[in-house]
Amino acid sequence: MEILKTILTIVFIIVSLVITVVILMQEGKQAGLGAISGAADTYWGKNKGRSMEGMLVKITKICVGVFLLLAVVLNLGIW
Repeated sequence: MEILKTILTIVFIIVSLVITVVILMQEGKQAGLGAISGAADTYWGKNKGRSMEGMLVKITKICVGVFLLLAVVLNLGIW
């Protein structure tokens, strides 16, 4: 059981680092201020889900879900 806890802790640390890197790679919300003048109707504005930025958002959501799940499992105290 101690080996499983060690493995989950290592995965937890790796996921934490991945979340940090992915969030730092994302553009700030300041770039979205062009929507006021109508610049959001560009190709990249319409297809944001398929762009690199959209992929980073999806990766962030998945990693945060895994992070929360691991945090709950590691904190259950069944070890």
